[in-house]
Amino acid sequence: MITVEDNLDIMPMTFKDKKVLIVGLARSGTGAAKLLSGLGARVSISDSKPRNMLESQIKQLPSSVEVITGSNPHETFSASEIIVISPGVPGNIPPLNDAREKGIPIISEIELAFQVMKSVASIPFIGITGTNGKSTVTTLVNLMLVESGCKTLLGGNIGNAITEEIQRNMLVDGQISAKTIPDYIVAEISSFQLESIKEFRPKISSILNISPDHLDRYESMTDYINAKAGIFSYQTEEDYLIVNADDQLVTQLRSEKLEVRSNRPKILLFSTKEMVEGVYMKDGVIFANSSHFPLPTSHFPLIPVNEIKIKGAHNLENAMAASVIALVAGSRPEHVKKVLKSFRGLEHRMEIVKEVDGITFINDSKGTNVGAVARSLESFKNLVLIMGGTDKGSDFTMLKEKMKTKVKTLILIGEAKDKIERSFADTVDTYKVEGLKEAVELAFSKASGGDTVLLSPGCASFDMFENFEERGRAFKRAVHEMAH
Repeated sequence: MITVEDNLDIMPMTFKDKKVLIVGLARSGTGAAKLLSGLGARVSISDSKPRNMLESQIKQLPSSVEVITGSNPHETFSASEIIVISPGVPGNIPPLNDAREKGIPIISEIELAFQVMKSVASIPFIGITGTNGKSTVTTLVNLMLVESGCKTLLGGNIGNAITEEIQRNMLVDGQISAKTIPDYIVAEISSFQLESIKEFRPKISSILNISPDHLDRYESMTDYINAKAGIFSYQTEEDYLIVNADDQLVTQLRSEKLEVRSNRPKILLFSTKEMVEGVYMKDGVIFANSSHFPLPTSHFPLIPVNEIKIKGAHNLENAMAASVIALVAGSRPEHVKKVLKSFRGLEHRMEIVKEVDGITFINDSKGTNVGAVARSLESFKNLVLIMGGTDKGSDFTMLKEKMKTKVKTLILIGEAKDKIERSFADTVDTYKVEGLKEAVELAFSKASGGDTVLLSPGCASFDMFENFEERGRAFKRAVHEMAH
């Protein structure tokens, strides 16, 4: 654990009086602006959206921040000493390309957080990425560490931006007090956040799985996988990388990116199929096995699978991944077990909403890609499935076999409904509707007692909703209204 003298106050000087431009006025951009302003930087923030769409975010900003909306002026970019790019902003827009040619540093918000903390103390980051399961694993790890008595700071692609958490919890009058320094910063990290890192080096990193996603932003799967690999790019033999031994693309990534490196992180694994160094399943029991864990014996029986509260094949992998990360971070097995026995799962991820006339409604609004839908379908049969939204360049035909065996009725909404319908021609009974409320009502009419109605969109939400949370809440509201 990190120990710093209690009476020490530290002033990060790296950004003081620097002219910093933040691109993108969303959660990450707002957090970065607050932190940089608190550190004495001269902050501007630019967003191509019109001002009337950004009023709620602008109200959160310090008055000293210059706000530019409706465009991304080249001259503003060129006049900056540092540019911080939000995850939703592609790194190849013309003003960024021009700034890059001029040698202006362009960093992501997670890199900014790392640089600020690096100037304070060697506070270990735990960085968790992957196509699916990130939020669940990040939450589990944080709970396990807290149960073990650690002081943590949680954020990233889950909850608040890490920069906002630093500003809110650690910064006082431009100084970071040692009394506020956590033992670990636990961060959920997307591929977008890893695109513009320069030195980001988590003490413990994890790649949970890789399946096609965000192919509307990346030119190829290779580009997407390479972005994920950023999580361990700057790790050394003093660090740890936790990966899924059962995932073919993750195994391929390890082989291509790590075997060629002489100075690489220590690798620990999780697997439902084989005995590995890390955490594995055998005969219905989860075992932990590594000299890097605080265990009384090798091959230590951690918990029977049937005692883990969250169910489903994907959640078993999530539980195992979190266990490896928490154990290598110092959590004792009894603390890990306690959390696994009590954690009920996240809102909007395989969340049981209600049972109506023997029909179970499940909210999986966070299932925004084909891989997430595939994992969700594994746990069921006799499904009425609701899909659709904004397509992310997905190949929906990858679900064809599961559609045949798991889904009896498919109901489609949103911009992608025609593409999804074409993908499953002659595979499953399919209906297209205009809105989520209509989809819920139709699903109820098509389902029978013992069936499950599952919202697992396989798409982003932006055609109809602000985010997946709003979509999930709308689904739950429609279910409860129909039940009455």
